[in-house]
Amino acid sequence: MYRIYVVFKCFEGKREEYLNRLKNGGYIDMVRKEEGCVRYDYYLSDKDSNELLLIEEWETQAHQIAHIETPHMAEVRELATDYVADKKLGEFTFV
Repeated sequence: MYRIYVVFKCFEGKREEYLNRLKNGGYIDMVRKEEGCVRYDYYLSDKDSNELLLIEEWETQAHQIAHIETPHMAEVRELATDYVADKKLGEFTFV
């Protein structure tokens, strides 16, 4: 399995609106239906009302790379410019 996380720092007061746009636009469902997608889940921080965590789990790194290149992810990146001030990305394993 290949697992990554992304911590999004949203613009002040924009986190819920961004998440709603992702849900209502069907982007989350599209990703979850992609070949090799095991998990694609967003989590809200209790400590920071502008922080959003994404956990992705893929069968292989190649599946995740293919995911990044999909047309709907290009749309998500464009959408994010209105909502996301910064993001951090990393890989992880479950213990």
